[in-house]
Amino acid sequence: MGIRTIAPFSGMSKVVTKISEDMNKWIKANNVAPLGPPFLRYHVIDMRGFMDITYGIPVGEALPDDGSVISDKLTAGRYVSLIFTGSGLAGNEALIEWARGNGLEFDRWDTKQGDNFRCRYESFLTDPKVEHRKTRWEIEVAIKLVDDKL
Repeated sequence: MGIRTIAPFSGMSKVVTKISEDMNKWIKANNVAPLGPPFLRYHVIDMRGFMDITYGIPVGEALPDDGSVISDKLTAGRYVSLIFTGSGLAGNEALIEWARGNGLEFDRWDTKQGDNFRCRYESFLTDPKVEHRKTRWEIEVAIKLVDDKL
């Protein structure tokens, strides 16, 4: 379950904070038990413009849409991923460089809105209630590969 929105790259942090708070309120109000860490999915990336993102919480069974909270699922398939601490940009760059260096192709395409991804997300493995310093958070970044490429 998640909240999808369009946010300017330059102000995305504030938007993510707001929709994560809204999502957490919804989880509590509906007595939903998350099955894993929250994640931020990147549908479209344009670091000079706008980002199409979803802040989501994994659940055991999809629930009916409820206002801005919608049901969706991460696309099945093969992914490359890594766990990093610190800068999200550096973690993403390292994964992209490694994948390209190994001849792997992402399931993505270009449009006038930016770089579109079949599925690309970051899972927040560290509980911010336990570790308040973002520079110490462990985050997994994962990007879906084209299905027919090994």
